[in-house]
Amino acid sequence: MTRFVLLAAAASVLAGCGVDGEPIRPSMTANLGVGESGLHTSTHLSARAGNWTLSTGLGL
Repeated sequence: MTRFVLLAAAASVLAGCGVDGEPIRPSMTANLGVGESGLHTSTHLSARAGNWTLSTGLGL
């Protein structure tokens, strides 16, 4: 299990610095709002590599 974690960490470092191609550009947006019905929060995470974008979001 430890080998898998170390291999995954090494692969993410290589992908992040662009050794194997164009680097992955992560971004995060967090919003906090107050309205008539109370407090609202939302979070959006995305990672972009070349023409591909992977994103996810959560709003409460």
